Amino acid sequence: MRFSKRILVAVVAATAMAASAGPAMAHINVSTMNMFAPASHSYAGTWPVTVTHSEFGNGTDCLTLTQNGGNGGQASLVAGGQKYPYGSFLVIKDILVVTITEPLYGQNGALLFIAHANNGHIGQGIFEDDRGGSDFDTGELAFGMKGGC
Repeated sequence: MRFSKRILVAVVAATAMAASAGPAMAHINVSTMNMFAPASHSYAGTWPVTVTHSEFGNGTDCLTLTQNGGNGGQASLVAGGQKYPYGSFLVIKDILVVTITEPLYGQNGALLFIAHANNGHIGQGIFEDDRGGSDFDTGELAFGMKGGC
């Protein structure tokens, strides 16, 4: 009898844990989804991006973001008259990360634009030109008004 009492206690405990796990899992899923930008906060459009305090990349260029979901999409850049058509962006926890593929000789590089983003507005951040997996150039980054280029 004593053995069956232990089993009964274990079954009741396991049932209680399983019953409480469902709402806990639902709560985790909801809070995880909150880290992505809500669909109502669109970052789609053209954005002037100004890089300063950089060795090679100073200037103002035009970044185009095409949103295809609540938190990201495609990106392209026109810099110094040259178009870089292949890129992507993602907004997670109020941070915008844009990666533009930069074709180089024998390898690809990446132009990275990382900035604070909230409620459809993009603030200041950092710029990095990564070539062959190494940091080639960095600078301060400022986004202008949406639709400004």
